[in-house]
Parts: sequence; structure tokens; C-alpha cells
Amino acid sequence: MNNSSEIKPLRIAAYLVSVLFFLFVLLFLSSKGSIEGTKIEEDGIALFGQKVKYPHYSSFFAEATDSLQADSTLDNLVASLTPLEDSLAVADSLAQADSLAALQDTVKKKVVIPHLSKIDYAKLERIQYPKSDPNFTADLHAAFMSKQCRILHYGDSQIEGDRISAYLRNRLQNMYDGGGPGFLPIKQVYHQISAVVEVSDNWLRYALFDPRNYKKTPHKRYGTFLSLSRFTPMLAKNDTTTVIDSLPMVSATISLGKTKKYYKKLKDFTHIGLHYGNVKSPTSIECFDGENLIVSDTLKIDSAYHEFSIDLPKASDNLKIVLKSKHSPDFYGVTLEKPNGIQLDNIAMRGNSGTVFSKCDWKSFAGMGKNLAPKVVILQFGGNTVPYLEDSTKVRWYGRNLVRQFTHLRNTLGKEIKFLFIGPTDMSVTVNGEMLTYPLLPYLNERLRYICLQNGVAYWSMFDAMGGEGSMPAWVEKGLVGNDHVHFTHGGTKIISELFFSTLYLDLKPHVANESH
Repeated sequence: MNNSSEIKPLRIAAYLVSVLFFLFVLLFLSSKGSIEGTKIEEDGIALFGQKVKYPHYSSFFAEATDSLQADSTLDNLVASLTPLEDSLAVADSLAQADSLAALQDTVKKKVVIPHLSKIDYAKLERIQYPKSDPNFTADLHAAFMSKQCRILHYGDSQIEGDRISAYLRNRLQNMYDGGGPGFLPIKQVYHQISAVVEVSDNWLRYALFDPRNYKKTPHKRYGTFLSLSRFTPMLAKNDTTTVIDSLPMVSATISLGKTKKYYKKLKDFTHIGLHYGNVKSPTSIECFDGENLIVSDTLKIDSAYHEFSIDLPKASDNLKIVLKSKHSPDFYGVTLEKPNGIQLDNIAMRGNSGTVFSKCDWKSFAGMGKNLAPKVVILQFGGNTVPYLEDSTKVRWYGRNLVRQFTHLRNTLGKEIKFLFIGPTDMSVTVNGEMLTYPLLPYLNERLRYICLQNGVAYWSMFDAMGGEGSMPAWVEKGLVGNDHVHFTHGGTKIISELFFSTLYLDLKPHVANESH
């Protein structure tokens, strides 16, 4: 009995050692996983025509050096970006007191220089400009200095709710004057940080970039903001005036208020623009400031685009627009702004890659664009293509499609407009339990840079600004990107926005200084 009890533990130990040795050997029999386009193949062993998931020895013994390096880089980056107040102070190291005083005395529009003295500019990812346009930054500064400068910021879900746009707008408005959030959709589909918009329940939304709504519209007249709202359903294309006259009268409301948080400049607006078109039935409009009726009128009946303007003596927190008609016009949105200075519109296009501009009705897009008269267009796209890129051919095809969009935008909005493109973030996919950068993302970033610079468009690599390949997990760990490994949190939005503004400011600074001479 004693001998038997002593031998049993030894047999168990020998069994465990042999199993562990067998599992160790399997590490060397496993084939290394890979990512080829959209096909993800993890480590594993081929068995009877099937691949059984099992780690490869290189994955098993690998150290997370890249992740540690990215984490260290991000720590340095965050440390170099000090918290920045909404009201911008004069920089003590970016401008000499004498030159700033001269600047304020001689320049008609006072430019307030932001306090960015503690940022390590050597580590910033800089904006790259097309060599074919050596006056790009000078023209950009001149546009910002003009009496009125509208900036259209188109982007995917990364800018929804005025994220990134709000920060950039606030910076520029504090430097060059201006106020208000600019464009606001009437029918809201996501949280809006820059204003309070509340509408009656009968509003409907149609968006060119939303495939779920695209087939519901008998036309493609979406205007420059690429979406519209209505308070009655859209009728069939061949419906007659007689059909419309038989419909009941419908009332709808739009309530507008100032944001309770965020930037002071967002609350500083004295002009309301109601953008509309496709009016087939008499439509009345009333605008109230609290209980006081300040406007009572009717909208123009035709198929063209129009802006109904309402000027206020001062910004109000209790505005209400009441509309009545048997058949709703198409409303492209509301703009809240000051008549002078910087006006920056946030135009978020969830799920899109910036390739739908040419699908919009030319006349409605150009007509609205002529009225808005933008001087600068920012395009922020690319991320939505990444999971679907199968090979380099798909990347080049996407690039060619973007070139067509550049041409379309110049032809409809104006050839003198300055275009800036913000590329995609780092994006990760899970392979063997590790978050790795999509293999074609670095190539996409370089291809976007190339086609932009070749076509007169400035390019800023958000991918490189984050830290490049493998940087996303560190941003997620720091709470700067959500668990979806895609969208910035509030803190991450502030950092990435400041990185973009800082490099933009460095390029504008020489022209600001020249104004003093």
C-alpha cells in the first residue's frame, strides 16, 4: 500500500510533463497566421482539411514591444499638451510683445494668438501642402482674415455631433472672429454638443449618404449639406397640384437654444439661416423669441434653393420656428452664426467614405454652394473603407474615386477654394488575441497623401499623428478612444483636434506676423 501511494504522484507528474512537452512541440508545428486584405487567418494546425486554432511559437513568446513603445509615445504626447482654456491668451513665446502690439495697431481685424507655448512642436505631425500651390498657406490666412469665411467640414462618424469641428471652430473664431455653430440638421440622428435643437415628432430625415433613405426620394436634390428634413412624407414624382391641394394642413416646429456647455463662441450668434427648396405648396413661417413674434412670412414657391434669413439683435436661448403647409418643402438645415468672421459647418456623413458628392443633383448642390460661398473645405474620410480593402488595387480604386470627388467639388463650389484632407486614424483588427493595425491601412494613408498632393489638396495624416502603426491600443488604454477601437472619446477628441490646430497654426503664424509690417 505504501509503495503504491508513493508511485501514483510520480506518474501524475510524468503525465503532466509529457502533456506539456507535447503542447510545446505543437507550437512549432502550428503555422503562423496572417492577414491578407479582408481575410484574417489566425495561428493554427491543419487537421483533416481544417485548421484548428493553436498559437505559433513566435506569437507565444512574442513581447509586446510595439505596444509599449506606442504607449510611451502617447504619454509624451499627452504630457506636452497642456490643458487649454476656451478664452485664448496671448502667447509669451510665439510672438514678441512689440510685434504683437504693432499687429494690433495695424491690422483691421485683430488676430488673437493662442497660448500654445508648452507644446513640443518638433513632435507634431505636420500638414503637407501641394508643391503646385506654393501660396497655399498665405491664401488660407487671407481667407480666414476676410470679412466672412465659411469652412465646410465634411467627414464620417468621427466628426458626428460636432466633434473635432467644434474645437477647431472655437480656435479659429477666437483668432479671426466669428461665432455660432454653423450648420445644424433639423431632424437629429445623433447627439449634438453645439446647440439645443428640438423638433416636433412629424419631422422625417433623408440623406444621400444613407442607403436606407436613398431610395425613398424621387430626386437627388440634397443640397450642399447632402441631407434634408421634411414634416410631411415625400410624394411620388408625378403627383399633381390637385393631389397636394386635397391634403390637410400640417404644422411643424423647430426650437433652437444655446448649448449649456462647451465653448462660449457657440452661443454667440445673431443670424439664423433656414435653408430650403422644392416648395410645391404655400408654406407659412413664424419665428418667436420666447412669446414675442419676430418674423411672419411665407416661403417662395418654386423648385430652387433659397435661404430664409432671420437677424437677431442678440443671441437668444428660446427661439421657436413654426411652419405650416399641406406639403412640406425640403429643408436642408439651419445655420446659426455671426454675419462676419469664421463660420464652420460640421457635416457628418455616417458610414460614408467621401465618394457621394458627385451623386447629388448638380444644380441644387451648386446653387446652395453659391449662396454659402465657402472659402475652405475640409474632408475627413478613409476609415470606412479600411475593413473592406482586399488588396492594393482596391486602395488605388478608392483613390481614383476621391480624385473625381475633388473635381466635382471644385466645379460646383469654386476652383479657388482651398481643400484640406484629414486621413483615417489607426484601426485595429484582432489576430490571435492581439489588436493589430489593418495591413493595408499604412498603404492607404500613403496613397491618400499622394493623390491629395498631386491634386492640389493639403493632407494631414491623423494615422501618423496618433503614433502610426499599432498606436490604437494605447489610445484605447488611456481612455482616449472608445472600446470600439474607432471613435475618440471627449478627451481623445480634444487631443487630436489640438494636434491638427497646432500644426495649422504653425503654418499660419508667419503670415500673421507679416501683417504687422
